Amino acid sequence: MVDYHAANNQSTGGPQTYMEQENDWDRDLLLDPAWEKQQRKTFTAWCNSHLRKAGTQIENIEEDFRDGLKLMLLLEVISGERLPKPERGKMRVHKINNVNKALDFIASKGVKLVSIGAEEIVDGNAKMTLGMIWTIILRFAIQDISVEETSAKEGLLLWCQRKTAPYKNVNVQNFHISWKDGLAFNALIHRHRPDLIDYDSLRKDDPVTNLNNAFEVAEKHLDIPKMLDAEDIVNTARPDEKAIMTYVSSFYHAFSGAQKAETAANRICKVLAVNQENEQMMEDYEKLASDLLEWIRRTIPWLENRTQEKTVKDLQARQEDFRDYRTVHKPPKVQEKCQLEISFNTLQTKLRLNNRPAFMPSEGRMVSDINTAWHTLEGAEKGYEEWILSEIRRLERLEHLAEKFHQKAAIHESWTDGKEAMLTQKDYETSTLSEVKALLRKHEAFESDLAAHQDRVEQIAAIAQELNELDYYDAASVNARCQKICEQWDILGSLTHRRKESLERTEKQLESIDELYLEYAKRAAPFNNWMEGAMEDLQDMFIVHNIEEIQGLITAHEQFKSTLPEANKEREAIQAIQAEVQKIAQSNGIKLSGANPYTTITPQSIDSKWEKAMAMVPQRDTALQDELNKQNSNDSLRATFAKQANTVGAYIQAKMEEIGRISIEMNGTLEDQLTNLQEYQKSIMSYMPEINKLEGYHQHIQEALIFDNQYTSYTMEHLRVGWEQLLTTIARTINEVENQILTRDAKGISQEQLYEYRASFNHFDKKRSGQMVSDDFRALLIATGNSLGDGEFNRIMGIVDPNNTGFVTFQAFIDFMSRETTDTDTADQVIASFKILAGDKNFITADELRRELPPDQAEYCIARMAPYAGPDAVPGALDYMSFSTALYGESDL
Repeated sequence: MVDYHAANNQSTGGPQTYMEQENDWDRDLLLDPAWEKQQRKTFTAWCNSHLRKAGTQIENIEEDFRDGLKLMLLLEVISGERLPKPERGKMRVHKINNVNKALDFIASKGVKLVSIGAEEIVDGNAKMTLGMIWTIILRFAIQDISVEETSAKEGLLLWCQRKTAPYKNVNVQNFHISWKDGLAFNALIHRHRPDLIDYDSLRKDDPVTNLNNAFEVAEKHLDIPKMLDAEDIVNTARPDEKAIMTYVSSFYHAFSGAQKAETAANRICKVLAVNQENEQMMEDYEKLASDLLEWIRRTIPWLENRTQEKTVKDLQARQEDFRDYRTVHKPPKVQEKCQLEISFNTLQTKLRLNNRPAFMPSEGRMVSDINTAWHTLEGAEKGYEEWILSEIRRLERLEHLAEKFHQKAAIHESWTDGKEAMLTQKDYETSTLSEVKALLRKHEAFESDLAAHQDRVEQIAAIAQELNELDYYDAASVNARCQKICEQWDILGSLTHRRKESLERTEKQLESIDELYLEYAKRAAPFNNWMEGAMEDLQDMFIVHNIEEIQGLITAHEQFKSTLPEANKEREAIQAIQAEVQKIAQSNGIKLSGANPYTTITPQSIDSKWEKAMAMVPQRDTALQDELNKQNSNDSLRATFAKQANTVGAYIQAKMEEIGRISIEMNGTLEDQLTNLQEYQKSIMSYMPEINKLEGYHQHIQEALIFDNQYTSYTMEHLRVGWEQLLTTIARTINEVENQILTRDAKGISQEQLYEYRASFNHFDKKRSGQMVSDDFRALLIATGNSLGDGEFNRIMGIVDPNNTGFVTFQAFIDFMSRETTDTDTADQVIASFKILAGDKNFITADELRRELPPDQAEYCIARMAPYAGPDAVPGALDYMSFSTALYGESDL
């Protein structure tokens, strides 16, 4: 007995995948009367479609094959081969021998039969006979069907799906219920012979009419016998799959003549789809590059604007705009720049894989041009930030100086008020000797006071000069006030000198002088000036930027307070002089006129100023302590920022080194590598809250106007650049692996070859940088078995390093190795495909393109093909040869 359903792995007739799908023949299914009836009718019709070529037919499938004669004849007709001569005897043994010859022939075609023996066929076993006929149908009608990379049953199903895809109400998913309404059969016929079927007139709810229409048209016009019964199919919940497949295979073979043109059209569609996709990617790159460059062009002048503001508040508004630029406007542009590089690399990889010339962007839109513009932008950004901070310092200094100037000027103007009138009066001419002496002593006291005020005038002039040097916006009014003070001071000096001369001339005539008044005046004047200076200092504003500066002010204040006891002794001594005057006057009966003739400073004014000064001391203590608390808070902000910055900086550095190692030492399949890299990228992005936390600390630092930080060497700008570089490096590494996957899939490179390429590349990549110099690359080529001279090596370097950078990347190495070991579509292949569609003509028409290609790709070709100018040209002829050549960069469209 011959095996029918044994495994067919040892068959010599090619892959038997159809048997792997059908070797589980369920003979119990034949117990279903409906299925058995459909198989009998279909298989009988199929056998007769071949037997009629030999002038015979069968009526009863299990009876007419019992003697083996028609079975052998059927095999000869469908195989085109001669079988051994049959035995003509009527005995059972003759019949068995004939059937065995037929089964042996089936087995010789690579089919191993299981549980089907000649005795069962001779005995008229219907189940075994149908199984044998199904095996013959599979082997000779279905096995050789091939669509793209599928064959047999899957190939036939794919063919049906492709042919019926454009038709409404048709969805072929199997070989049973998908065919019940009859629309799929009509669609197959209409797709190849639209003149035979009015498809739009068919209704899904009338399956019997649809089925009979298809069966009748196929039998009448396509020479496909009616193998199925419409009522049987409609009334069966699940029509027999083998019967449907047998009948559908007849349509495939009937229309196989159109398959060659379809294959050619598919090749052209594939090439055109690649070209259209590449063109779209080029357009997208150009637009994205233009938009990014335009944004940079518009942003740089804004960052280079150094128009000075008048107040700190106005400048802080500009600083807020700059912060919005950093946090809102720039981050999307960073992403666009990264996406631009990825798109450019992906496009170049696709162009290399499809044997297309490299993409050269418009002038000024290269990735290097964008990087240069971006570098300029970041330089302008850094300069703008530094300028804003320096301007804030300058304006704060200006505001402080201006307030200090006006305060000192007001005190001085108050002091000089009335001094000119005093110095120009002639009172000494009618005064007594004592009065003159008193006037002279008073004048000496005034000179002392005048000298004491010289420092304040010099301070006012120095502050005005500094305001001018710092370009204070209201310098004109400051200069005018300062000029008035200086001119008045010169007048006072001149008047003082003139009055003194007058008094000294008169002094010789005057004798008596009250020494006590004079001593009082001399000691009271500097003490009073000291108190005024002390009050100025106690009210003086201060600006500090660190703890050391405020502690210096506190130390100075403490030193000032330590002098107060000595100053109080001086005050008491001055007051004691006045008391002595009163005592002498009372004891000698002297009637005092009232005021001290040598000074206007009264004991009451001294006590009043002393009390005011003493009240200012605790206020100064409080102000200094508040500032110390503020500086302590600022120092805490510095430490908090520094701690986070040091952590983030170390993290970024570690991750940069780690991604460098990962890019060189990646193991596993490319998909595993891509998955691992994507997971790694997610883990990196999960660190983003730490970056945002650091940005928050940095904002607090800026709001507190902190300009230095001794706790860390990192700046926010440094860490932003490092973070952006880390994200870009990970994205670029993922893109390289994606491009390797594209290369592998397009070129058919095995995983083992990729491992071998990676191991070889890493061995010669001595610096572990992911790219090697030309000498190391030459050594790599020699190690892989390439014997090459300088000319050949220069040719290879022109391929792997078209931009003459002096380095060869791993992706370029893979592209070169795949180019040397695999094949790609060529211009000649595309020309040959167009020639098939054109019916072997040297030109093609627009109607032929629209008939054979999808609408969008047909119109793409028509728009780009030049008119054909050959001697055999006809109206509307198009030149597909030059069009195909241009697709591969060998000539212009």
